[in-house]
Amino acid sequence: MSHRVKGVIAPGRGQPTQLTDILVPAPGPGEALVRVHACGVCHTDLHYRQGGISDDFPFLLGHEAAGEVEEVGPDVHTLEPGAFVVLNWRAVCGHCRACRKGRPQYCFSTANATQKMTLPDGAPLSPALGIGAFAELTLVAAGQCTPVPRVRPEAAGLLGCGVMAGLGSVLHTGKVAPGDSVAVFGCGGVGAAAVAGARLAGATTIVAVDVDDRKLRWATELGATHTVNSTRDDPVEAVRAATGGFGADVAVEAVGRPEVLQQAFYARDLAGTVVQVGVPTPDMALPAIPMIDFFGRGGALKPSWYGDCLPSRDFPMLIDLYRQGRLDLDHFVTETIGLGDVEAAFDRMRRGEVLRSVVTL
Repeated sequence: MSHRVKGVIAPGRGQPTQLTDILVPAPGPGEALVRVHACGVCHTDLHYRQGGISDDFPFLLGHEAAGEVEEVGPDVHTLEPGAFVVLNWRAVCGHCRACRKGRPQYCFSTANATQKMTLPDGAPLSPALGIGAFAELTLVAAGQCTPVPRVRPEAAGLLGCGVMAGLGSVLHTGKVAPGDSVAVFGCGGVGAAAVAGARLAGATTIVAVDVDDRKLRWATELGATHTVNSTRDDPVEAVRAATGGFGADVAVEAVGRPEVLQQAFYARDLAGTVVQVGVPTPDMALPAIPMIDFFGRGGALKPSWYGDCLPSRDFPMLIDLYRQGRLDLDHFVTETIGLGDVEAAFDRMRRGEVLRSVVTL
């Protein structure tokens, strides 16, 4: 039996989102039906809307969500109705080559729901990142549900994508240690989370770089010790000045642009690490860095996909830190909105007015 609920779709490339009826089937084997309580408006949703990820329209947008399990499939024994969960798009399989090597955070065969959610006329919907949570109900693979202690859903749901990506880029990919210096290029939702993660890891110098003074102010509130507006100052020289002339131990690129990656490369210390967590578009290429510089500076250049996180390990731990007051997830929630306000939230995102707009249901 299908459930008829409201959801937000992207009907075609570059077309405005639509709030419409969708049909969500009852969960089958390996699936769970989740009543969504909150879902963040992530830049990846905008990529889907604009056709920057694929042309598999119409998309059911939304993926950064928390909610309550309503029903589970007949063979699901790891979840129970009523469980409070954060949804994730890395439901590890347990048997691929990464999982067999004990590195499930790099799982190559993550699961999604088998059944399709549809429009009333039967047209299948493509759920964003296999989740589709701009809806009153969504159908996901059971492994995409990570049970956590029940807290404010607007805050908890942000771990489902952007905040986790930023935190993980420094905690896991960059392996920032106490006393390290960190530079974060781009201080939107992901970059601001990288700043918070650097403080959590014990970094003593945290340089936030952006073109918007408002975002730099937010970064300072989350732990940045220095700020650089790159429209006024050379960011590479400014990072070096803040780190005794050496450069940062870890430089995080959180914009997804080649020229910013190049800045991060030259702003790191010798043998330092560059972490790219900003999502590029398919037409972008690596910047033209002389090979002698790449070789001579040593260190590492590492992409960070979902912050190299393992949801079953990281989400409960981060929620505990939130409950203890050590991780201010509430700071990322700029505003709460309704399902019908997603298109306007995209406009505010483009203008840099929010860290996160969060849909509440």
